[in-house]
Amino acid sequence: MTAAPEQVDVLGVAREQVLERGVGLSEEQVLEVLRLPDERIPDLLELAHAVRMRWCGPEVEVEGIVSLKTGGCPEDCHFCSQSGQFPSPVRSAWLDIPGLVKAARQTAETGATEFCIVAAVRGPDKRLLSQVRDGIKAIREDGNDIQIACSLGMLTQEQVDELVAMGVHRYNHNLETARSHFPNVVTTHSWEERWDTLTMIREAGMEVCCGGIIGMGETLAQRAEFAVQLAALEPDEVPLNFLIPNPGTPYENYPVVEGPDALRAVGAFRLALPRTILRFAGGRELTFGDLGAKQGMLGGVNAIIVGNYLTNLGRPAQQDLDMLTELSMPIKELGKTL
Repeated sequence: MTAAPEQVDVLGVAREQVLERGVGLSEEQVLEVLRLPDERIPDLLELAHAVRMRWCGPEVEVEGIVSLKTGGCPEDCHFCSQSGQFPSPVRSAWLDIPGLVKAARQTAETGATEFCIVAAVRGPDKRLLSQVRDGIKAIREDGNDIQIACSLGMLTQEQVDELVAMGVHRYNHNLETARSHFPNVVTTHSWEERWDTLTMIREAGMEVCCGGIIGMGETLAQRAEFAVQLAALEPDEVPLNFLIPNPGTPYENYPVVEGPDALRAVGAFRLALPRTILRFAGGRELTFGDLGAKQGMLGGVNAIIVGNYLTNLGRPAQQDLDMLTELSMPIKELGKTL
């Protein structure tokens, strides 16, 4: 009688493949990690932290974000309270240049190295690009040398070139979810359109910031699919969000991602993307609470957004800075990002 083959421990494989050689997990391997039982989560987080330390180092990148243009977006991203297609309480508004300068100054005062200007649009028009240009000029005239990123939706090549000329060093445009699940989340544009913008950004020499949201009805297999699709893009940074069921959106009654599932996702994405900045973004307060956030920072995360998000409150920036001090995690110096 032939003995059943011994099951290979995916974390043992990952220790050699990812930790020792820096090669991210395959889609099948990521799925195995996402299916690990709760009692293996500490082992996963310990390995993910070791991978982060080996391939990224101990420093944490801190970022602040501000919404230049809020609400009234024509797209139907089902998670987003800024869509003009849903009866959410968010209404269209613009931030003036003095407000933008003040936000950048306050962000720099936290020790953050990155300030991201965000707009709820399908893509930027001339007015928006003019506001961004004037805003960056005013921030520099204020004596602020913080790195400036933008998130302005889908771009043309001409717009990409304009942003490069403005000195924008990183562009955020999330794929949001796996390609196979995207049509369930957004119907007004395609996953491929987002991918095309990201390709232009990369080819223009800007850093690529691209992540998504966990908890939008995707299967574990689709989470694994998403992780390796991000790895194929080779982004400089991956912001990992967890769904906030915003009132008025189609996802307002979706359940919050449970802590163990969120921690498995954090560990799995680190093992798929060993050399990438992995950033805690929206929904972490709701999903993790204080204890879980610390577990995530010790489980592969090496960047964090401080303060509030676009339409959702975060927690005071000082709380996050205190947490990093408690965990003995140094904040990346601005000079090291230039």
